[in-house]
Amino acid sequence: MNAIPSQAQAPRADAVTDGHLDALEEEAVFILREVVASFERPALLFSAGKDSCVVRHLALKAFKRRRADGGFEGRLPLPLLHVDTGHNFPEVIAFRDALVADSGDRLLVAHLEDSIGRGTVRLSQPLESRNAHQSVTLLEAIEEHRFDALIGGARRDEEKARAKERIFSHRDAFGQWQPKEQRPELWTLFNTRHRPGEHFRVFPISNWTELDVWQYIARERIALPALYYRHERDVVRRRGLLVPVTAVTPPAADEPVQRLPVRFRTVGDMTCTCPVESHAADAADVVAETLRVTLSERGATRMDDRANEAAMERRKKEGYF
Repeated sequence: MNAIPSQAQAPRADAVTDGHLDALEEEAVFILREVVASFERPALLFSAGKDSCVVRHLALKAFKRRRADGGFEGRLPLPLLHVDTGHNFPEVIAFRDALVADSGDRLLVAHLEDSIGRGTVRLSQPLESRNAHQSVTLLEAIEEHRFDALIGGARRDEEKARAKERIFSHRDAFGQWQPKEQRPELWTLFNTRHRPGEHFRVFPISNWTELDVWQYIARERIALPALYYRHERDVVRRRGLLVPVTAVTPPAADEPVQRLPVRFRTVGDMTCTCPVESHAADAADVVAETLRVTLSERGATRMDDRANEAAMERRKKEGYF
């Protein structure tokens, strides 16, 4: 989706029904409470991206008290965990820190730079994408804090490997996912048994789509980093993608720099995350725009997943989110 949608042709966001969101919300809240009831040391993976912001909002509904003004009070019964590659968008990190400071919830940050310092991550060159290396830092954080369950915001519509995974996804003592040895999930009967050293990844919004997420953000008025909405940014066109011009993604000598109206459909490591051309200025605009796209958000914006169709599944087997 590199062309700016025509405003005259864009479907009206208010023409899309959202009654199904109540059922999706109820399922997600049930799953979140099941995790806290079943595990001793759970954590919520929080990157400040739209999906993790939605999962955090669902956790607020699951565990906090609602104030008369519509806000929440109290503290989540589990910490937020962010794996910081060191190449995250500064706007996202600033949003993350402000959000956590306002809520008073506990934030743990696992730095990939620390893994590099320990020698457990080795880069082939300084500007190499650090996205895949997050698995090492995440597994080190799991071992350090002895987490037995990590709640994530992955959805089945994102990518083929995501579609294979259960809501309660068992990981072995090496943190690895075995797609051929997944446990059946019958109705709402989740098998949470694990041996010492093993853990689970749990995905409460597995059954949501990108459109569901944006409809829910619009309905619940969930705050997001400004990168998700229209802004002006310097980019270069590379392999069918718009690559943002940053310190870690400089333009090649023969690549002309353009300043375009863009937004990000997903945010992650700057070395592999690309924006799309867009005029969508708020969540309702994004809902209308999402109705028209034909590429998944990862297919339209992620350089690392285009390198190999099996890239995500390989990384997940190694311990990725």
